[in-house]
Amino acid sequence: MTMGSTLEMADVADRSHAYESQFERIETAASGETPTWLMRIRKGAIARFLELGFPTTRREEWRFTNVSKIADGSFAPAGEDDSAITFAQIEPFAISDTGMHRLVFVNGRFAPALSTAGSAPDGVSVSSLTESLQNGDPALEPHLTQFAKFDARPFVALNTALMQDGAFVLVARGKVIETPIHVLNVSTASQPGIVSYPRNLFVLESNSQATIVETYVGLGGATYFTNAVTEIAVKDNAVLDHYKIGQEGEGGLHIGMLGLVQHRSSTVTSHTVTLGGALVRNEMHIVLDGEGCESTLNGLYMVNGTQHVDNHLIVEHAKPHCNSREFFKGILDDHGKGIFTGRIIVREGAQKTDAKQTNKSLLLSNDALVESNPQLEIYANDVRCTHGATIGQVDTEALFYLRSRGMSEATARSLLIYAFAHESIEHIRIGALRSRLDGLLFDRLPHTDLLREKV
Repeated sequence: MTMGSTLEMADVADRSHAYESQFERIETAASGETPTWLMRIRKGAIARFLELGFPTTRREEWRFTNVSKIADGSFAPAGEDDSAITFAQIEPFAISDTGMHRLVFVNGRFAPALSTAGSAPDGVSVSSLTESLQNGDPALEPHLTQFAKFDARPFVALNTALMQDGAFVLVARGKVIETPIHVLNVSTASQPGIVSYPRNLFVLESNSQATIVETYVGLGGATYFTNAVTEIAVKDNAVLDHYKIGQEGEGGLHIGMLGLVQHRSSTVTSHTVTLGGALVRNEMHIVLDGEGCESTLNGLYMVNGTQHVDNHLIVEHAKPHCNSREFFKGILDDHGKGIFTGRIIVREGAQKTDAKQTNKSLLLSNDALVESNPQLEIYANDVRCTHGATIGQVDTEALFYLRSRGMSEATARSLLIYAFAHESIEHIRIGALRSRLDGLLFDRLPHTDLLREKV
């Protein structure tokens, strides 16, 4: 080992131990308030993070995404003075829907003054995780930290050790929430080096139904770090419509993990839309752990400048007669970089699996870069699994056709880009959210006035 590499390892260790100090402060402050079972898990998580350290590109699962901006940075939770914002600042990100629950978290802390309590039937709980822990909710221990494992995931380990707050949603057996639940996470980014650790837990009991939207936004231009983990349990015959909308600021570094387990005959549709952030990695691990599950994962991201977006998906078919669909699209301009890794695992005994994965990328610049890595691991012999990936530029024949009808080249290009992206957005069932995303898409395309007239 060279002297340089020895010094580098020592430097990385010093940075990792800075987070150990954060944990020690949390441990002291939470003494007597955090349940014993959770503190035991937190201690195991910080120990595991110190063992793993931040991932490098030498690790196969991270070889296309360099997190040195996070590893080399000095990040600490924001003080109370940095978390004061008004509703006017978050209104552009709110979803207008009568009777909607909205839980707002600013720099990882629950903001009750900005939140609204919608109407919900008996047996439905919508609250902050901290409040539910303080109240000793019995549903937490069997579910919290059970679906997003940290053994091999350093960022999940770090979140588990340092989690601040988040949303806890419990939908009791047979209950249906008619209006969406909106969890809005805001980073003020008023000064560089702010970090937050949102932790969400959503549990849908048997025969229940809910729609949940997670939104992550940044209000300033400073560099900040969001390390988010969401865990979801969808029990027998339950139905979940889930959305993750990423609008991080220009200095946003976002690492997010979704751990979701489906039980018998459950149905899940999850949409991931990423429209901001300097560095974003969306990890998903979906386990179809009961017969007859249906799982649909849709994704759309747009990058320009030097933005980097990495979507890393694992869909694990653990039981027979389950169907899964993955459909992710990327639009890349300037020096933007996009990564898609989709891994379908069919376990032994998971016969009659039907899984399909599609990844399409549209390059608007010769300097943009896409890495697409579809993977299949099949340990059963009666399955139907397919995957496909396409990377290309704007269709020249379609462009010529539109121009021959009197449309300018710029407007025609924008129309084709819009059509490519809208195929993902049109599947969003919440009208207000679909309209807002449509508007954001228009705003990112040139000649929008003419384009709005065409569509």
